[in-house]
Amino acid sequence: MSKRQYFGTDGIRGAVGEHPICPEFMLRLGWAAGRVFARQGKSRILIGKDTRISGYMFESALEAGLSAAGVDILLLGPLPTPAIAYLTQTFNCDAGIVISASHNPHEDNGIKFFGPEGMKLSDEVEKAIEQELKKPMVTVPSAELGKAHRISDAVGRYVEFCKSTAPGLSLRGKRLVLDCAHGATYDVGPKVFRELGGDVTCIGCAPNGLNINRDVGSTSPKALQSEVLAQSADLGIAFDGDGDRVLMVDHEGRLLDGDELLYIMARDLKRRGRLSGGVVSTLMANMGLEVALQREGIELVRTQVGDRHVMEEMQQRGWCLGGEGSGHLICAHRTSTGDGIIAALQVLLALEESGASLAEAAAGMRKFPQKMINVRVADRDAVADSESVQQAVARVEAELGTRGRVLLRPSGTEPVVRVMVEGEDGGQVLALCEQLAAEVQSALGS
Repeated sequence: MSKRQYFGTDGIRGAVGEHPICPEFMLRLGWAAGRVFARQGKSRILIGKDTRISGYMFESALEAGLSAAGVDILLLGPLPTPAIAYLTQTFNCDAGIVISASHNPHEDNGIKFFGPEGMKLSDEVEKAIEQELKKPMVTVPSAELGKAHRISDAVGRYVEFCKSTAPGLSLRGKRLVLDCAHGATYDVGPKVFRELGGDVTCIGCAPNGLNINRDVGSTSPKALQSEVLAQSADLGIAFDGDGDRVLMVDHEGRLLDGDELLYIMARDLKRRGRLSGGVVSTLMANMGLEVALQREGIELVRTQVGDRHVMEEMQQRGWCLGGEGSGHLICAHRTSTGDGIIAALQVLLALEESGASLAEAAAGMRKFPQKMINVRVADRDAVADSESVQQAVARVEAELGTRGRVLLRPSGTEPVVRVMVEGEDGGQVLALCEQLAAEVQSALGS
């Protein structure tokens, strides 16, 4: 099959009203997906969404397209992306569709698909859907049209599932602040942590369709940091708009990213004999994570950037823990995809097991200073073939020694090479990164 036209590494995403994020395309996408999943007979597909105002429009368009293809539809309403993955399995559906643009502002939206096992679709299935998009849209006979049903207890089901992933966890006596980004966790998140006994204060829990991710959530954590200090809370938890990412804030207001949370979970699982293998992260994982895990006797394997690559590596190795510094953390021993709420619960379990505060649990990992510079170039793919650039990289690597690293990464969407240097000395890292960026600009600049 030909290369995918619409599906990227994380579904389809773009500005609302511009092709393909428009009602006409969503109608056809629903029909095309329905055609693919209905090949084995009568099919049903579940649809969930975040809190963007455009979600109503796209939900209706997808529903109409699926019905025209003869597929039954289960409508969930606003729920976190990982909830759709879980409920796709629970309701024995052929697929789940998420209407969300994750951490983007409300002006954007997108589509993600999950297969029947709660995993993202394979490339082959995405390509098959794109092949159907090229065909004329034909509605099945009236008697074969799909029916739509709204699931009224979806929130309760998912709350109970989340709680079940943290057996024995009690948050009684704990003061927590949740930042739900005015997004998909605004209802589920507070319920989970309150039902586990936590004294919960919420911010970012009043979505109006337009304020998702606006100055709140994991991409704007300053509001959470301030509220944790104002409430004298034990810790804070920040989700992104669709709930598949999480960052945390300790009682001193310090932000902990995905690398630090991975360290806390991995160390806990290893000490309890429940860590299968090591940890998978990406090329962007801080070297401080690697050093801290090595000290615990835990291997770190790096993949290309993107949770899809992390999950594929985890599956190949049979490992249970992986993620990215952005807070997209995959606890495969608990669920099938990255889940902000479930990852936060695993961190809280680790704290309860050790008796440590969040700050104390993270103290064993010291992040290395890291600097990245984006360099505009004429040909981003030429960086690997430039002799002068490779010589400059070798010089920088020699100066850093074994306590630092260099990464040149061509952007997947822009004429840009991302130059990253990491090491123990912040001043040295900054100077070396600027030198290397200048070399890339000189050799490849447009």
